[in-house]
Amino acid sequence: MMKIDKIIATTFSLLSFIVAVSFPVPATAEAESFDVDAASRNAVTRSDHEAVARYYDNAAVEMHAKAQEQKRLLEQYEDKSYLYGREAQDMLAHTYALARKYEKETQANTREAALHRQMAAQLEENTPLTPSGSLQKLSTISDLH
Repeated sequence: MMKIDKIIATTFSLLSFIVAVSFPVPATAEAESFDVDAASRNAVTRSDHEAVARYYDNAAVEMHAKAQEQKRLLEQYEDKSYLYGREAQDMLAHTYALARKYEKETQANTREAALHRQMAAQLEENTPLTPSGSLQKLSTISDLH
């Protein structure tokens, strides 16, 4: 009787786990609704560029965290390579490549955020006023440089 109870409890736990992991975890509402490519192409105001910069800042933070995790794994694989047998070298190479990839993505996202902050600052400083007193829209991003 005790074996049946344990089997039922284990089965129920396993099914609960499978159901829990089968549903995707929703991203934040901001990330879901933010199309960075469209926002970057259509950014004309200071707040538009600041929003794009925030997106790239958040992406840089995420990539940095991923890079740090890969570096921790790399240290573990190097320190305890004997635990992983013949696969240790493959795991080291793969983990090193991922860490480099995430570091490069962190740098690229940081550069993009800085670029959009610079564009936002230039828009604030250099936006000419029309005779009616309203802001004149710059025709292209090249007008900012």
